[in-house]
Amino acid sequence: MVRLSDLHEVEAEHMRGVAERMRPVEPAAWITPKPLSESTIAIVSTAGLHRRSDTPFKPGAVDYRLLPGDVDFADVVVSHVSTNFDRSGFQRDPNIWFPLDRLREMAGDGEIGGVSNWHYTFMGAQPNHRALKDAGEEVGRLLSADEVDVALLVPV
Repeated sequence: MVRLSDLHEVEAEHMRGVAERMRPVEPAAWITPKPLSESTIAIVSTAGLHRRSDTPFKPGAVDYRLLPGDVDFADVVVSHVSTNFDRSGFQRDPNIWFPLDRLREMAGDGEIGGVSNWHYTFMGAQPNHRALKDAGEEVGRLLSADEVDVALLVPV
């Protein structure tokens, strides 16, 4: 954590002003979630994954792709391109980026209530998060309509 004393005097003064203008956020009512053993889980990924038959993501894409809960990983490809990560781990075990088999195992063992019929994947490395607002809200409505209790966000 950076201390104000570590910053340039002008930046420290700016941060003090920002802090003084901040107002406390009132806590919301506590919601007791379902136990995981009764919850349906979906994955939301930023790895740019999609089925081979889907249109590949383009750089900066703000839409999403659906992956069915019974998807075969042999049919899943990555169109996210970056020099900042190594794809070899995904090629050896797709669960590193998209832990669907682990969720299936957890459902089989009764640790979670079930695995969603649908999962969602976006293109990562988004410089403008506000551009994702519409797609994010749409995915939220779809998760709700599918009675998903927990969305596991897996950033890549």
